[in-house]
Amino acid sequence: MATAILRNLRQSPRKVRLLADVVRGKKVPAALIILKHATKRSASPLLKLLESAVANAKMQNLSPESLIVKEITVNGGAIAYRQMPRARGTAYRIRKRTSHISMTLEEPVTKNKKKTAKESQEKK
Repeated sequence: MATAILRNLRQSPRKVRLLADVVRGKKVPAALIILKHATKRSASPLLKLLESAVANAKMQNLSPESLIVKEITVNGGAIAYRQMPRARGTAYRIRKRTSHISMTLEEPVTKNKKKTAKESQEKK
């Protein structure tokens, strides 16, 4: 299992989640192709994060071709508050949102898994 974290991406979490939902559950080579050809602004940081997670997996002697994007979460980060002048001298608050993204790569679970002794006893 390999992880990578990106903090304080200067884009709202709602916009980043659109592309994160597409990549979740895909194999790493397919996810790389999707992110390279996506037209969203969040594609570039997500691609860099995925490449970082793949590099972390290589350090753990895992094969990148066999990994899948097990988990990718996009949470809200710090919010910078600005003001915009409006009518009659009032000031409206503008929220500049940031995102925290964490990605986990994992090898897929094989279907021919051996049953444990406890599971075989429960079945009887």
